[in-house]
Amino acid sequence: MQNQRLSIGRLLPLSLQHVFAMFGATVLVPLLTGLNPLTALFTSATGTILFQVITGGKVPAYLGSSFAFIAPIILVAFEVLPDGRAGMGLGYAAATGAVMIAGLIYAITAGIVKTVGLKAIQRFIPPVVVGPVIMTIGLGLAGVAKGMSSYNMFLALLTLAVVIAVSIFAKGMFKLVPILMGVIAGYLVTVVLQLDALQNIPFVTNYLLPEKIIDFTAVRSAAWLALPRFVSEAAYGTTGGIEFLLPRFNLSAIIIIAPIAIVTMVEHLGDMLAISRTTGNDYLETPGLHRTLTGDGVATAWAGFFGGPPNTTYGENIGVLAITKVFNPIVVQVAALFVLLFSLSPKVGAFLGTIPVAVMGGIVILLFGMIATVGLRTLVEKQVDLSKVRNLVIVSTILILGISGIAVAGIEGMGLGAIAGILLNIVLPDRDEEKMPPALKPDTTKVNQ
Repeated sequence: MQNQRLSIGRLLPLSLQHVFAMFGATVLVPLLTGLNPLTALFTSATGTILFQVITGGKVPAYLGSSFAFIAPIILVAFEVLPDGRAGMGLGYAAATGAVMIAGLIYAITAGIVKTVGLKAIQRFIPPVVVGPVIMTIGLGLAGVAKGMSSYNMFLALLTLAVVIAVSIFAKGMFKLVPILMGVIAGYLVTVVLQLDALQNIPFVTNYLLPEKIIDFTAVRSAAWLALPRFVSEAAYGTTGGIEFLLPRFNLSAIIIIAPIAIVTMVEHLGDMLAISRTTGNDYLETPGLHRTLTGDGVATAWAGFFGGPPNTTYGENIGVLAITKVFNPIVVQVAALFVLLFSLSPKVGAFLGTIPVAVMGGIVILLFGMIATVGLRTLVEKQVDLSKVRNLVIVSTILILGISGIAVAGIEGMGLGAIAGILLNIVLPDRDEEKMPPALKPDTTKVNQ
């Protein structure tokens, strides 16, 4: 469904699914770092639009706030870190200035990729590397799914069950919007369980919903419309609505934050491979890895200029593509317009913020799992021979380094796993005789009777 024409009746709910998929994580990053959530939504939406323009509107990718930059932004901006240690205390303007430099690193790398050519890059990322790297994108987020679901396992599992049921048994338009149906079902059940009459029932308060978790106070008090405004660093976080904070360039902040771009570029490559495998279109070739890198870098620099967190392509939205099988880029483009409108309305933003974390936890259980299975499918379809010790070593190393939390020189997660896999693919010999010992091979001589 890459070029399928979609009616408004189908396009709007399909786009809203992508909004729900990206919303929680995109807002969570500024909440953890102290940046403005509405500014994050604004720079996410406009960054996605910039990415779409630069890539010719060919890639169904949505860009949201990057988790990889959370720790360095906190270290640079905070005077006292959450664990009590001393931070650098340079402020948010210095942090977002360094984010702009990170975006510039993307652009420089994109120029190198265009110069050396895609084939030179692909030599280092064969399917034996691509498959497990994509798997670690989903598996590495399993802890996030667990943390979100643990707020209320009943709501999480209920939402997950609705999404699965709609995906498998629904017909027509409903089959295309399982995530939206899951969010609505989880939200409505939460509202019903919060009714005073049900809160007096011990079974409800002991097992289903111990306390009210949706509070409409902020929604009622929020304004319908608040236009963006530039603010000083001293006034940042106090004015309400979207706040633009001009960057300040500090060498110490740049040294801490900008190198993270190396990690996120590896993640970007993994996401592009995952989207390509999901949709059946090679986006590394057309519009080209250099264009997608440029789009991601420009979106990150754009976010830094306006005081927002850095952007990155989102695995959550790749999961939506895998579930719905609707790959037309206009769906994420309209999603970006939705997010842009929501960012200008504190009331709408406050309402979306009332969606229970556990409901989104149930959603991401399936989304992150779908990403992991895209990587598994890559290994299967490309017939990667895991009886070869070389291949087994590469896949195993990528998986463990990618999901274990092991850090080397500040690099961890999928970035570390991908770098290790690329290096192993370069240095390990590829010999046909290098097979797994016979004792470890499955017995294929028996035939089912």
